[in-house]
Amino acid sequence: MPALVLLGIFMIYPILWSLWMSFQVGRGMNLSFGGFANIVRLTQDPVFIRALTNTLTFLAVQVPVMLILALLFANALNNSRLWGRGLFRTAIFLPCVTSLVAYSVVFKSMFAQDGIVNQMLMALHIIGSPIPWLADPFWAKVVIITAITWRWTGYNMIFYLAAMQNIDRSIYEAARIDGVPAWARFWYITVPMLKPVILFTTVISTIGTLQLFDEPNLITQGGPSDATLTLSLYIYNLSFKFMPSFGYAATVSYVIVVLVGILSLLQFLAARDRRA
Repeated sequence: MPALVLLGIFMIYPILWSLWMSFQVGRGMNLSFGGFANIVRLTQDPVFIRALTNTLTFLAVQVPVMLILALLFANALNNSRLWGRGLFRTAIFLPCVTSLVAYSVVFKSMFAQDGIVNQMLMALHIIGSPIPWLADPFWAKVVIITAITWRWTGYNMIFYLAAMQNIDRSIYEAARIDGVPAWARFWYITVPMLKPVILFTTVISTIGTLQLFDEPNLITQGGPSDATLTLSLYIYNLSFKFMPSFGYAATVSYVIVVLVGILSLLQFLAARDRRA
């Protein structure tokens, strides 16, 4: 009973209250019932459209890249003959447990105009002049995608690695005896065996990216020109940074809820065993 009371106070009640708030219009605490006015406002708000586009762009680019890298790293670390694999595993996973603020500050300094990334690229004669990473809309997106991928690849890698180590080794031995090459063993044995874990990591990575807030807020503050503004950061701005518009912010938050529900359902349907 105490757990149910706490769940109702801190989860169920806020969800229901935010749903009611999404039908309110006004500024600050001067709110009144506006029906579907906030939904109409969504279709006419260019900042919301930009934030939605940015969020979906991060989702479409970052999640596949991150999951593929995590799978490849896990496959490499699953090799018992790899020298120093404990060190590599720790190094890849370390960004996940690093302080987010410290991580973002270091990342921001790395991609500054005179940061180490530009200095290294110029020293290697890859570029002739510094790239404005944080001042150019395209490169700012690249920085955010790189930051998210760097931080969360190790997290997903741990799931894949744990699942790989639970696969019966006799299956690989039988395939090796039959002359199946390494790439075929990975593609036709490892990947199908990891199907439930791949579904799990895809869903949680999708949810996390749709709620993306920390990196855009701490590294670029949503700039330049809202190029890295996400839905979560826009909700924060509507609620706390500008003159509060709590009703409209609640409406934007339910856009994230709808997207999470639709994309999660599609991923479950895509992963469903078609032989069933």
